[in-house]
Amino acid sequence: MIRKNLLTISMAAIVILTTGFVRQSPAQTPSNSSGQSTVDQQVDLLRRDIRSEKKQIIAANMQLTDAEAEKFWPVYDQYTAELVKINDTKYAVIKEYAANYNTLTDEKAVALTRQLLGVDQQVAELRLKYVPIFGKVVSGKKTALFFQLDRRLLALIDLQVASELPIVQP
Repeated sequence: MIRKNLLTISMAAIVILTTGFVRQSPAQTPSNSSGQSTVDQQVDLLRRDIRSEKKQIIAANMQLTDAEAEKFWPVYDQYTAELVKINDTKYAVIKEYAANYNTLTDEKAVALTRQLLGVDQQVAELRLKYVPIFGKVVSGKKTALFFQLDRRLLALIDLQVASELPIVQP
């Protein structure tokens, strides 16, 4: 029961962190001296906070022994680094959609849809790649638990981000 409550509270924290992810239009935000917009900087910080919170949720729910943790976390960090690269593409597509929402053509809508579906495919391929890798450092059940947590957390984040984006108008 405590574990379920911890997971629920932690997931709620991630939802709170993601609120406002795309509320500001990137086109309306000035750039800083490095050329990166304030929104981009805020999103980068938000994504780091979410990764940290996600890691804490996974740690609280995996119940790893010290020996397992020593092997698990380096693999997790490697997996996360690869996932971040994929999610960079997702964020770029979301930014492009937000920037082009009012002038979205049929062709652009299909192109953005294909890009997002490609991101989904890359995430699935990454998970498949890492199942045997995690399976070498923790049991099969803990591997399954990790991917269950990972999928739930990312689904929650995706739902929150999607709820902030306007629906395509036909």
